[in-house]
Parts: sequence; structure tokens; C-alpha cells
Amino acid sequence: MGKLGISIYPERSNYEADKAYLDLAHKYGFKRVFTSLLEIKGDKEQVLSSFKKVVDYANSLDMEVMIDINPGLFTQLDISYDDLSFFHEMGADGVRLDIGFTGAEEARMTHNPYGIKIEINMSQGTTYVDSIMDYSPDTEKLLGSHNFYPHRYSGLEYNFFLQCTEKFKKYNLNTMAFVNSHAATFGPWPTQDGLCSLEDHRDLEIATQVKHYKLIGGIDDITIANAYASETELKAMSEAFNASIPEIKIIPRPNISEVEEKCLFETTHSYRGDRSAYILRSTMTRVIYQDEDFPAHDTQTIHRGDIVIDNNGYGQYKGETQIALKEMKNDGRVNIVAHLAPDEEFLLDYLKPWSSFKLIKNN
Repeated sequence: MGKLGISIYPERSNYEADKAYLDLAHKYGFKRVFTSLLEIKGDKEQVLSSFKKVVDYANSLDMEVMIDINPGLFTQLDISYDDLSFFHEMGADGVRLDIGFTGAEEARMTHNPYGIKIEINMSQGTTYVDSIMDYSPDTEKLLGSHNFYPHRYSGLEYNFFLQCTEKFKKYNLNTMAFVNSHAATFGPWPTQDGLCSLEDHRDLEIATQVKHYKLIGGIDDITIANAYASETELKAMSEAFNASIPEIKIIPRPNISEVEEKCLFETTHSYRGDRSAYILRSTMTRVIYQDEDFPAHDTQTIHRGDIVIDNNGYGQYKGETQIALKEMKNDGRVNIVAHLAPDEEFLLDYLKPWSSFKLIKNN
């Protein structure tokens, strides 16, 4: 089972606020903490003391702390990749290498005596991870995580994201990607238009971002990149992540009948496997509600994303629930009862034949 994570930036906040946020995230089952040492000013002792207090508190909640670093920091703090005692003393469970070495160093770092995990950048699209694997790393201690992007339109393109992720999954390495909170106000840098890995996610609700990652597959852990997400967002993210099947938001039409509401919201839908190019069929509702009345209403032209139910005119198909995949003529035998919420309509592309899903009302 994957883990949920939050990010904290102690140098841009204060201990009390970070502690309250860690408590809130812990309440909703978050297990990972991402923090950054990319922007540190000061000597080794100052850095250690300012971070250690908040890291220790996260550890007391049984949360795993990963610290983002770059090669320049090794020089600045006079530490060596052969000696990770600095991060051990700080209480870190792992370090994320924002910019990597040559492969040999990363592999050696995974064999450190402190059991510190080494997390590497997944978003480069190079043979970097293959180079590390050539040097026989401890794969239990080697993780991957995508970058996040504060500049609008600079985030990862979807197909490139898939290619990068596949390079890591072929070695069965743990993977992580970032999502964007709309309540959060800061990240590691002064300027940000939100923080996410996939550009397509920037303006979506946090639960929708999580559903997308779950439907894609290949990403184990999901972390909120910016701080501080709201309690509402933490709860929604936890529910979406831990849901056994995806819940897709829809907007019912005003004329929907009581039995049609039952078809939509009281049924676990299953995408029938003998797929059609025009409709995603969920056929069990016609069995469960076969004795109910489905008079005709809302029988206009059908568009992609419409939720439809066959009415009395369709004989044995009466009561079958479908989602339209493309525009279709309506001869009067099909009731349009709802439409996918606009921000989740794209999830239709990721539902697979034989998979199960639920429909929920758009809040």
C-alpha cells in the first residue's frame, strides 16, 4: 500500500505552524514528510538545529522524513556522499537528490550504515536510473520521485511523465509524485503558481489529482508539494487515495427520478468488458430495478460525458446505466439523467473495461 505525504518548509515558516500541520496530516493517515535543504543559508550547526526540532516531531508521529538536497549543499556543509551521518543526526529517513551524481555514488549511498533511503529524480527522462542499477544499489533503499513545478505551464507533459515513470517501475522501485493544494500559499521558493508534477493537475481539486494518479497506475506515494493544505483537502485526499474503487463526480439533471438516482448512487458500477466505442455500459441496474418504471424524459441528443438510462421504450434494456463516450442520436428511448462534472470528465479516458467505480454527486 502506498503512502500519502505533506511538505513542510521550516525556513519559510515556524515550528508551531509546522507542528500543527503535522498533527492534522497524521490525523488523516499521512505517513511521509518532504522538506527541502536547497535554499539554506548558514553553517552546519545552525542548519541542524533549525531542522532537527521539526524532523524529530514528525518522527514521533511515525512519519518518514525525506530531505531534498543538491550536490552544492554537500560542499556548503562540508559533508561527503560517503558519510551520511549529518542526515542521520538530523533524524532524516532519507535524502532526495535534486541533482544526481554519476550513478556509482548513488548506488554506494544506498549501502550507508544508517539505513538512510536515497530518493532520486524521476523527471529527467534519461538513462540515469539504469546507470545507478549498473552499480548494484540496495533497491530497498532506492526510491524515485518526480519533480514539482512552481511556474505555470512548466509541469510535466502526460506522455513524458508515463515514460519517466516506466523507467523506474521496470526495476520495481518505489515511486512518488506531487499534487497541488489550492489552500496552500508557499513552497520552497518565493514565486509559485501552485506546485504539482503534472501540468494538467495544476487547477484540479486535490482529490481529482489523486484519482487520476490511481487510475493511471505506476505511482506508489503521493505528496502535497505546497504548504499548508486545508483540513478539507487532507480529508478529501485521504478518502480518494484509500478508496477501494474510484468515485467519479457527476451533476444530476433536475428531472431525474427517484429510481434513476438509485441506479446512479446506490450501485457499484462495473464497466462491461465487451466494450463499445459509444457507451460505457453498467448493466446490473437493469437487473436490480427491472420491475421499476422508467418513463421517458430528457431525450435530447446525447453528448460525451452524459450519464444515460434506458427508459421503458427499450424493452429488456430498461434501467441499464451508461456513460456516453461520444455524441449519439437519441430516438426517445434513452433518458439523459446526469453529466460528468467538467473537471472529472477526462477521467473517462482512464476507466478500464471490467473495472468498478462509483458515481457521487458533485459538491
